[in-house]
Amino acid sequence: MKMKPYEHPEPLYPYEDWSLGEKAYDDQNNQRSESVFAIGNGYIGMRGNFEEGFHGIVGRSVTGNYLNGFYDSEPIVYPEGAYGYPSRNQAMLNVSNAQIIQLRVEGELFHLNSGTIHGYSRELNMKMGVLLREVDWESPAGHRVRIKIRRLASLKHKHLAAIHYEVTAVNFGGTVAFVSAIDGKIAKQETTDDPRLGAGAAEPSLILEEMNHSEQFAYMKQRTRHTRFALVTAMSHQFAAEAGYELAEKMEDERITVEYAVPLLKGDHASLTKYISYHTSKDYVEEELQGRTGQVLGQAAETGFEGLLQEQQKFLDRFWSRADVEIKGDPALQQGIRFNAFQLLQSVGRDGVTNIGAKGLTGEGYEGHYFWDTEMYMLPFFTYTQPEISRALLEFRYATLDKARERAAIMSQKGALYPWRTIDGEENSAYFPAGTAQAHINADIAYGIKQYVMATGDTEFLVSKGAEILFETSRFWVDLGHYNPAKEGAFCIDAVTGPDEYTAIVNNNAYTNLMVKDQLIYAHQTAEQLRNEYPEAYSQLCSRINLTEDEVKGWREAADKMFVPYDEELGIYAQDDTFLSKEKWDFENTPSEKYPLLLNFHPLVIYRHQVLKQADLVLALFLLGDKFTLEEKVRNYNYYEPLTTHDSSLSPCIHSIVAAEIGDLQSAYSYFDRTVRMDLDDINKNVKDGLHTAAMAGSWMSIVNGFGGMRLYEGCLNFNPVLPEQWEGYRFKIMSHGQLIDIDVNRSGVQYTLLEGDSITIRHKGQDIILRLNQPVRA
Repeated sequence: MKMKPYEHPEPLYPYEDWSLGEKAYDDQNNQRSESVFAIGNGYIGMRGNFEEGFHGIVGRSVTGNYLNGFYDSEPIVYPEGAYGYPSRNQAMLNVSNAQIIQLRVEGELFHLNSGTIHGYSRELNMKMGVLLREVDWESPAGHRVRIKIRRLASLKHKHLAAIHYEVTAVNFGGTVAFVSAIDGKIAKQETTDDPRLGAGAAEPSLILEEMNHSEQFAYMKQRTRHTRFALVTAMSHQFAAEAGYELAEKMEDERITVEYAVPLLKGDHASLTKYISYHTSKDYVEEELQGRTGQVLGQAAETGFEGLLQEQQKFLDRFWSRADVEIKGDPALQQGIRFNAFQLLQSVGRDGVTNIGAKGLTGEGYEGHYFWDTEMYMLPFFTYTQPEISRALLEFRYATLDKARERAAIMSQKGALYPWRTIDGEENSAYFPAGTAQAHINADIAYGIKQYVMATGDTEFLVSKGAEILFETSRFWVDLGHYNPAKEGAFCIDAVTGPDEYTAIVNNNAYTNLMVKDQLIYAHQTAEQLRNEYPEAYSQLCSRINLTEDEVKGWREAADKMFVPYDEELGIYAQDDTFLSKEKWDFENTPSEKYPLLLNFHPLVIYRHQVLKQADLVLALFLLGDKFTLEEKVRNYNYYEPLTTHDSSLSPCIHSIVAAEIGDLQSAYSYFDRTVRMDLDDINKNVKDGLHTAAMAGSWMSIVNGFGGMRLYEGCLNFNPVLPEQWEGYRFKIMSHGQLIDIDVNRSGVQYTLLEGDSITIRHKGQDIILRLNQPVRA
């Protein structure tokens, strides 16, 4: 099913280098815009809802406010259960809504479906980290106001968001009222048959316990129904006007309201700054929540909104100095790549106890769960641009290692088995063929650790935490697999599912076996390294987990004897033991409306065919590229590419990377094009449910690993840049061992510049190059 060249549709939002904007209010596609105009700081996520609320057609808005890692759980009801099925499901909660600021102009409520709109704009500024909306509105009675609203989620202060709301009276004198509120009533998510969405809750997950005003702030305390976490949502205000104002406060029906009424003369303006905080007992002792709330809101008031903007700018200046990618001659893709990097930053947990969900903090798709997406897609972006964030993501895996051990025991295996989808470390996948069976997540995490340590030199993490993860997951593999007499004693791994979820419960999935082999070799090498260089730490670790030298030797033996299915006649690696014996899917007679297949065909129908949801063996060609010849990559890519539907958003970027490596630049560009603007062009028609964070990270990989040809082999950075004919050039930066390298590719060649650090040796098209600080080298 070779992908047709992707053609840009008419832009849903104008192409801008550093922003996303709209010049008119779009009722019909409002829910989509709520996702793309979302703001967040890695902990707090706010959909791009209007402060005044949505007053259009019912079903075109989802009010959403999310806290990374904050969840409730409900029992999973199985019509036919079995031993070892997860018993409860965790779901990220849509929490109390503190975005609310309503405006009354001479008693008439402002909203975009009433009165007359004389001017409208909304902009997500990615350099400043602020959402800006400006509206020139005339009420039904003829009173005209100019409204300017700025909103941010502080990247410096984890628990803080702020809104600055300014109103100017244009053609009248009269009373304007600002009505700020916290609403604790959350609309329940609708139940659907789409497995990519949440199941919906049978009853409200947040139970109100208290509402109150203190001298500093108003707050609402709620508790999760099942997990019993406490949540304190609070707001404080600063009001500025040229005349005095009247203040009224009200608490009723799970809603706290503070109203500022002020008389304005023609041309006068007034402004309300609202500071919002969220604190939970998942992060702090419950008795500390109100005190911490006061500290955060007090500091915010002291800093002021303009001060928060300056802090935001400083944070983002540093972020963009490392993460920015320039694409010259393609404004659509330039906007897309920056939007993707910005949204990744807004969604990623940076505290070591949270992670990054498949929809980030922009919607409730996949219920806020963390997947293998983190290590295979998001981790590389942060490892090479913000390595401290990558370490925090890997620390989350270490923090949940005990639960991975518990899961392995449930599965009657030794060691540790990480969950396919989770929030706090427990397995949440109710469909085991495409969930628990994807044990390759163990090897994916091991690969992420290996790449992180090689790229950063952070051996302290490896010694203190990473090695324990490696050793326990390696134990799992050796216990799960077996030496098969039918395969001449080769080490085989049965009854697993690889990345391709259209092929489930197979023996010897090639991707899995190849990645496990790589992990076991790395685990063996790590044990030797620790034994020789950190003997005390190694001895303590072995004692703590009862690791023997015979086990360590067993890892290398299993790796050396790993079975990888190969078809001599076709000259390709078989995706698994039986994949090539199945009938190929009838793509020619499958109409476009039948995609994605998972929504239109029973899983067994799909499983019986040669058809792929996403890159599987092709992914291994990229991740383990030094294990294959170029000829092998060409043959395998050409076989599996036509069988791949790309029904998963994770797939096109991988095909783009491999296509670039084998010289098919037309396909590489087409796949990249589809990846980089997946959300901005709403390619999969589901942006309304949240953004695709893995695809966003994949677009960065398509530039850096695809067109830039970057690979990290044996600790050395390799580059093999190519330039699509559609571009004048491109430029990106890479962090390696604390040093920052600038790579600038254009029609005249490639220029490498070391921007931070003393010197570093890299490899360009197989030739070593020594880079020294601020001394550009052309190649």
